[in-house]
Order: sequence, then structure tokens, then C-alpha cells
Amino acid sequence: MSDRERLIEENLNLVHSCAKRFKNRGIEYDDLFQAGCVGLIKAVDGFNEELGFQFSTYAVPAILGEIKRIFRDGGAVKVSRALKEKARYVLSEKERFTREEGYEPSVKELAEFTNLSVAETAELLLVSLPPMSLTGEDENEEKQIDIVVESEEEKIAERMTLNACLSALSEKDRAIIEYRYFKGETQTVVAKRLGMTQVQVSRREKVILKEMRLKMVV
Repeated sequence: MSDRERLIEENLNLVHSCAKRFKNRGIEYDDLFQAGCVGLIKAVDGFNEELGFQFSTYAVPAILGEIKRIFRDGGAVKVSRALKEKARYVLSEKERFTREEGYEPSVKELAEFTNLSVAETAELLLVSLPPMSLTGEDENEEKQIDIVVESEEEKIAERMTLNACLSALSEKDRAIIEYRYFKGETQTVVAKRLGMTQVQVSRREKVILKEMRLKMVV
């Protein structure tokens, strides 16, 4: 097993933790988990240990982003023909497993059955999801599926990520951000406070914000 696959396997519980926040909101839990796995894969591929963050801090926003994408896009994902073919294979194997064993396999069981990694299996299952309508019908009347809004837990998670980003900055860089975005001061005022020129503050601020965006993976 490669380091990449090991990191994915070790953090599947993180995906479960994120997916549970969206239960009973109109989409099956397995689909939430599959989307979260896609976010986990993106986080693993983009993670840079040298930036000084714990992987979980980096991964949670990416996982939540992919889960919320299902609600925004209605399950519609643009994929290549080759990926669609592979997804059809996984679905056919899922049906075969169900016929032979008498129940639908979990993502992990299906991965073992197809000799694929759990992460790739989850991604392929997500590819095969049909578009989801924002309205549906039951026996009595039409009903509407609510779009997910950011919960208080998600806001807390994002604040924690922001605080982690700020903590990783040098004292001067953190002061620039705090003066500019928490106290609303101009670049000229910040420059005088920190013994810099306005141009230096402007250039440094752009660099800091770019680095923070990469870390937060919003």
C-alpha cells in the first residue's frame, strides 16, 4: 500500500464524521460518504506537510465542500467516458455481489470484491449517481428537498481552520491580517504601525492571503 492510499484509509472515519452532519436531508448516507471520499482524496493530493498543519485541519473543509456539492449540483458530475465505463463496471459488480450474497455491499466490501481501493470505489460510485431533482413526489403530494445550509458545527470548523492558519503565521504577518481584516485599518496605517511602506504591506498582504486560501481549501 502506498503512502497516499494509507493516508486515505486512515482518515475514512473523518469522512464518516463529516457525512453524519448531513443525514436525513434528502440524500442517502452512502452517497454522502462517497462524496466525502472524493474530498478526502483531493485533500490527500493537495496536502503539504511543510505548511505546518495537521492533515485533519486541512481535510475537513475539502470533505465538507464535496458533500455540499451534491446538494448544489443535484448529483450532476462531469466525467470522462473512461471513468464512466469504469463506474459501470463497479455498478455491475455491486449488482453481482448483491445477487450472490443477498444484500448490498458496503463501500469497503465492494472495494475488496473489485480489487480496488476504498477511495477509488467511492469515487466511481459517486460518478454513477443519477441527477437529483430538488422536488420529488410521494403518494400524496409533491415535496421539496431542502438545500443544505451551513450549520453551526460547520461554522465552528471553519473558524477553527482560520485560527489554525493565523497561528501558523509569523508575528508580523499575523499583525498585518489582524489590523487589516479584524480592525479594518488601511494599508497606510498598518505600514506606520509596523515600520513598513504601504507598498510593502500591500505586497505582503497578497502573499499571506494566497497562502491562507491554499491552506483552508475553501
